[in-house]
Amino acid sequence: MTYIPRKCGVKFKPPTIVLIYEDENTKKTRQRLIPIRNFSRFSDCSRAAEEIKNNPRHQLYLDGVSQQQLQKLYQLLKDCLNGLSLEKSLDAFVRTNPINPEEDLNKLDDNELAKKKKIMDELFEKNRRKPNDPEFVYDLEVDFPQDGQIESCGWDEEREGEI
Repeated sequence: MTYIPRKCGVKFKPPTIVLIYEDENTKKTRQRLIPIRNFSRFSDCSRAAEEIKNNPRHQLYLDGVSQQQLQKLYQLLKDCLNGLSLEKSLDAFVRTNPINPEEDLNKLDDNELAKKKKIMDELFEKNRRKPNDPEFVYDLEVDFPQDGQIESCGWDEEREGEI
């Protein structure tokens, strides 16, 4: 059986991961509550997310949910256990995991770069149009507005006698 996750969230009391998924065979939408056990405010979020994703009982259901999203849910739960409100916790998460297009990724260390790449890959997969999507258009051509004069660069000019 295959399950397609539609929404994934966290419930704070009692600590539970809530997964809304669609059964591919019956096309029915269902909800699965996954209780979070043995998790405290001192627990490691990435390890907990990895453990629950690899748990044989939940593995089929969580296969389509990214490790990053589960980590974020555990981080929200951890912040709640530490006394932070949901708004403050989300603000802190956005501040620590931003994707800034002006940021020079060459200056980051390997771990930070891997985090940024993982977030960008997930964002790309989320926005990607696949051939079986209803919005998919083969060979889409888009005209971009030209606000001003087109700048020419020296590298795209052809010169005689140079290779």
